Amino acid sequence: MKYLSVAEARSMPGLRLALGAGTPGAWSISARALFDLRKVPYVPVAQEMGAENRELVAWTGRRNAPVAVYEDEPAVDNWLDILVLAERLGSGPSLLPDDPIERALAVGFSAEICGQGGFGWSRRVTMMAAAPPPDPHSPLDVIVREYGVLRDTVQDAAARVIGILHGLSMQLHRQRMAGSDYLVGGRLSACDVHWACFSLLVQRLPPEHCALSPHLEHLFTSMSPEMRAAVDPILIEHRDRIWERHIGLPLLY
Repeated sequence: MKYLSVAEARSMPGLRLALGAGTPGAWSISARALFDLRKVPYVPVAQEMGAENRELVAWTGRRNAPVAVYEDEPAVDNWLDILVLAERLGSGPSLLPDDPIERALAVGFSAEICGQGGFGWSRRVTMMAAAPPPDPHSPLDVIVREYGVLRDTVQDAAARVIGILHGLSMQLHRQRMAGSDYLVGGRLSACDVHWACFSLLVQRLPPEHCALSPHLEHLFTSMSPEMRAAVDPILIEHRDRIWERHIGLPLLY
């Protein structure tokens, strides 16, 4: 995937989307998918994982990715703000259910997947704990210090991952019994997209659809037996269906 630098993108019109370059980060690839599905054109801007990203901070006030900047509006980086922006700028079927109860449920599932202390955040903590001790000046050390990878944190995070996996699989089984292929209601919503993207943290896409470096392969596949057992096949069946039917493969990053 071709990225522009902050200097190149900053003065451009339209939507600029800072993404983790060279890494299939779940928050970044889900932001891309939401804008793609809503048919919102954007310019990809490179963000370097764990680096200071001084130019990005000077422009947006954020060091991490994703960050979305539309025209002269303030930058947004929260998963919900990015979804709301995609809904506002996009066209075609909404990624939020029409029914208010279903909409609240869909947003709630996305919060469990993407939000602070949720599936992605917790799984990242367990991944960092499984990695070799980082060099004090490496990007990995920055992430370890930022997210507080301590023994109690890791134990709590692992339990949180397992609990959310169980909740998602139970919902998908209920939906299957009701005749639906989706997490909420009868059509695609943002929580389906979020799970499809974040599922890479517990089971990678086939190599022909998403190539990983040996380092990323190790990080993405390092799981306890309990966590691995919590990955119900229905979660991966749903993930594969969303990628093939809606998002599109291969995943380039």
